[in-house]
Amino acid sequence: MRLTLRYFFFAVLACAAGVSAAYLERAAEPTSAVAQVSTNEAPAVPKSRAEIAYSFAPVVKKAQPAVVNVFASRVERMPVNPFLDDPIFRRFFGEGGGAMPGRPNTAQSLGSGVIVDPTGLVVTNNHVIEGMTDVKVALADKREIPAKILLRDPRTDLAVLKLTEGSNFPTMELGDSDALEVGDLTLAIGNPFGVGQTVTQGIVSALARTHVGISDYGFFIQTDAAINPGNSGGPLVDMNARVVGINSAIFSKSGGSIGIGFAIPVNMVKSVLAAAKGGGKMVKRPWLGATLQTISQEIAEGLGLDRPTGALLADVDPKGPAAEAGLKRGDVIISVDGQTADDPEAVGYRLGTRPLGGQATVGVLRGGKKIVAQIRLAPAPEIPPRDPVKLKGQSPFAGATVINISPAVVEEMSVQGATNGVVVSEVDDGSLAQQLNLQRGDLVLAVNDQKIESTRDLEKATSSRAYYWKITLARGGQVFTTVVGG
Repeated sequence: MRLTLRYFFFAVLACAAGVSAAYLERAAEPTSAVAQVSTNEAPAVPKSRAEIAYSFAPVVKKAQPAVVNVFASRVERMPVNPFLDDPIFRRFFGEGGGAMPGRPNTAQSLGSGVIVDPTGLVVTNNHVIEGMTDVKVALADKREIPAKILLRDPRTDLAVLKLTEGSNFPTMELGDSDALEVGDLTLAIGNPFGVGQTVTQGIVSALARTHVGISDYGFFIQTDAAINPGNSGGPLVDMNARVVGINSAIFSKSGGSIGIGFAIPVNMVKSVLAAAKGGGKMVKRPWLGATLQTISQEIAEGLGLDRPTGALLADVDPKGPAAEAGLKRGDVIISVDGQTADDPEAVGYRLGTRPLGGQATVGVLRGGKKIVAQIRLAPAPEIPPRDPVKLKGQSPFAGATVINISPAVVEEMSVQGATNGVVVSEVDDGSLAQQLNLQRGDLVLAVNDQKIESTRDLEKATSSRAYYWKITLARGGQVFTTVVGG
């Protein structure tokens, strides 16, 4: 069987007939070793069976009230799509989903979350609420409260919600994911398969897992605590009842837990939460101004490295912070602020968790020698300006909003290979653009053989009717051209 990486939410509904919750209470206060561990003392290796036979109940009792279930939904109506009569267009853009044209279709998802502020701020996964319009949060005390979406950050697969009713909510403290070590005990709390709040226990199996394919910032905590569909957005908890990660994905043959789960480090969560508290609609992070490449064994040998580690600067923007710091094409970044960076994902994570302003110290290998550079922590510039345009009329782009390409847009939307064209930033529900499967992040390069350099170029090219539409797009680094009847 082929191993597959699956997102958790799976549109699981808590509607299993005949299932009822059973609650067990402890009659006496536990006297476990966990309750006696000081946050200032290093964990000690157990010296006897008695020291191993402790309970996690004190940790659960402190953490569990802040864990919530997140229910999201949207009702959509799929109108008849005249362009889908064209077989070439269907082949490129897909069939447009399985909903019957003209009939309402309800999309739903189920996940978990954690309250991190007494005013009702909830952190969850972006994929739990992605594309959803109605969100409700069920607390541990059985209250169900509507929530609004404050911020979505697809690059990290994180989202921040705000409970719209009540105050003085129970919260969980945020820990320090950089302090974790392989072998540390952890708990995963969430709502797997909609059965109700569940606690599982394991250890930190690995740190700094990259190439997982979940988000742009591929730098994850791996744990063997059992996590399943419905656990998405729930906390990974340390033995001091602090959040150290947000459970996000599993590696599985069947869709259920096989002991390989991945959590977003809480230090990345902190940057997203800070942006939400500041009223931002997006997270601005430091811009390196360079393209990084993974170092293979062959590249390492060519550079004279003793092992394939670090991030190779394949290209450097002459106006970016990397160039300002004196970095050059061919340099290899091996550390950021004293923390090892084994690959481009590690460099991106270390810089992504740093606040804007100030500098970061970067360790670099150049010609076999180690040097140190100071990188200015500044956001990517928006040059040229975005100049958003919402396209109208009867073209295949009607209902799509496009923006000009800039370093900020490339960073924000993770557009691959973007040197010219305009980017689709938004697609209206029920629009021709949505029906034809245009997606956020698509790069429009040409229409009817006319090169598109700006949003105004595309607006002009689609302002009048045409007998046909010859469209050239880039998606995921691949370029496609198709012809659609007008």
